[in-house]
Amino acid sequence: MARPVVTIVGRPNVGKSTLFNRIAGKRISITEDTPGVTRDRIYAECEWLDNYFTLIDTGGIEPNTTDTIFAQMRLQAEIAIDMADVVLFMVDGKEGITASDMEVSQMLRKAKKEIVLVVNKMDKYVNNNNIFEFYNLGLGEPIPVSSSEALGLGDLLDIIISKFDESLDTAEEDDSIKIAVIGKPNAGKSSIINRIIGEDRVIVSDIPGTTRDAIDTKFEINEQKYTLIDTAGIRKKSRVSLAVEKYSVLRAFTAVERADICILVIDADKGVTDQDIRIAGYSHDNNKGMIIIVNKWDLIEKEPKTFSEFHDNIRNSFAYASYAPILTVSALTGQRVNKILDTVNEVYSFRNLRVSTGVLNDILTEAVLMNQPRTVKGKRLKIFYGTQVAVNPPKFLIFVNDSNIVHFSYERYLENKIREAFEYKGTPIIIEFRNRSEK
Repeated sequence: MARPVVTIVGRPNVGKSTLFNRIAGKRISITEDTPGVTRDRIYAECEWLDNYFTLIDTGGIEPNTTDTIFAQMRLQAEIAIDMADVVLFMVDGKEGITASDMEVSQMLRKAKKEIVLVVNKMDKYVNNNNIFEFYNLGLGEPIPVSSSEALGLGDLLDIIISKFDESLDTAEEDDSIKIAVIGKPNAGKSSIINRIIGEDRVIVSDIPGTTRDAIDTKFEINEQKYTLIDTAGIRKKSRVSLAVEKYSVLRAFTAVERADICILVIDADKGVTDQDIRIAGYSHDNNKGMIIIVNKWDLIEKEPKTFSEFHDNIRNSFAYASYAPILTVSALTGQRVNKILDTVNEVYSFRNLRVSTGVLNDILTEAVLMNQPRTVKGKRLKIFYGTQVAVNPPKFLIFVNDSNIVHFSYERYLENKIREAFEYKGTPIIIEFRNRSEK
């Protein structure tokens, strides 16, 4: 059974994102007093009185517009409405009914969904009699709230869960593989996601910075669940000036922290840049699985050594992430895009691989026999035994006589020996040394 889906819609700047953040319990959507800030669909898993549901924030709906971005925002909102079990139609209690509100209400009536009319900005400074005007929309009883002041949210949530169909599963757990798609602006992240899932769920535009929020796209293939997180392109700090862009960079980093695996998208036409190295470093430092995708490979003129030279350049640039597999793809033509999820599954299996203590200690014993640790200040490192203490990411605990004399080069040597035995493709492994008495 599917989890209930609740979608928030309305014209721009009525407070949808503020309500979304209040219900989600954290700042996920960007909130600014600028129409059109939220452009795509933003997802959050929410709970009220032991009822779990997926909440979707959408960009503002402008019924009659020739602006490309606003037109795509309307398309995204329509997709979100189609997905929804309950639609929250938000209007501005201070401004009253507008022509756009009337047009959106007509669109919602045709959708034949459970509609909750939410009148926002009804705080203590607003005449509550204003709410009666919204009966004219013909969508039932208006529910007064103030998202910014958190007023009326409990009553609103009670109404939302009362509209859930009994066939929906309100206690479903999220056991999907979480994949953050990261990279510089305009590298083709959204296009790759659209290719993978087979539909235009993320706005695609040739304007750098179109995707400002981290957008969760959930889907299932062969009984394996996935959550793709499309992120705003990460810019250099010197180029991050607007508050909205600062939030976008923060959102991209947060998406990395939420993910199991990061897909780093590199523009083949531009090659590896310092910014790509910085972005990948953030994923590596957070011990996330990593796959390096070279997009727009169809634009590269091929010579006999083109791939090997590009491959070597990537390996040299990302020396700290030598474990990351490299795929050359074209989101435009679909070339090798079908291999991305196969690689994700493979990396995820390695992230959850558990090595028995006996086998691990055989590897460590052989490694020490082949290469004895150096003596530091007259003291030689002794390795007693090791054990794996965690997965996703894999973490090993090695007990020694003095953890202070473990040289980083020897730690790398032990890591390589573990990888020789089990590969651990696409994922960092953590090795922690802990003191233990020789007795």
